[in-house]
Amino acid sequence: MRVHITVNGSPETVDDVWEGESLLYALRERMGLPGSKNACEQGECGSCTVYLDGVPVCSCLVAVGQAEGRDVRTVEGLAEGPPGDSGEARLDPVQQAFVDAGAVQCGFCTPGLIVASHDLVERNPEPSDTEIREALAGNLCRCTGYEKILDAVRLAAARKRAAGGKAART
Repeated sequence: MRVHITVNGSPETVDDVWEGESLLYALRERMGLPGSKNACEQGECGSCTVYLDGVPVCSCLVAVGQAEGRDVRTVEGLAEGPPGDSGEARLDPVQQAFVDAGAVQCGFCTPGLIVASHDLVERNPEPSDTEIREALAGNLCRCTGYEKILDAVRLAAARKRAAGGKAART
């Protein structure tokens, strides 16, 4: 089976897809996008969260064929804008807030947490702690006590508000 998907704004064709193959497998193994992590393969941990047509989903639960003709945005696709001094794309404000708040430890849960946090801050630039906790409830982290993750979301939201609701860069 051949599947056509737009991934991070670029049209992609994936050949020889097995009908039960997950979107997560296709992203990581066939398209070379290792950001989304393969942890539970049951949609319980959130490490594989990506946007599918603008809605966060666990990519381990989506058959790649279901993504035919659709738009996928991964954690790699959140970085945007003109390259910085290093020549790489600049981090999205949520990604930068995770770095600045020290919310990254082993990094395995980080991509899913960033996508879920990005979705929250886009929908609600002034989330309460309860709203942050609810938005991240589907994401598990085994390294932290979650406080630095909450700090990162608060920081990203504050930066977004300070920039007038636009993506704030630091």
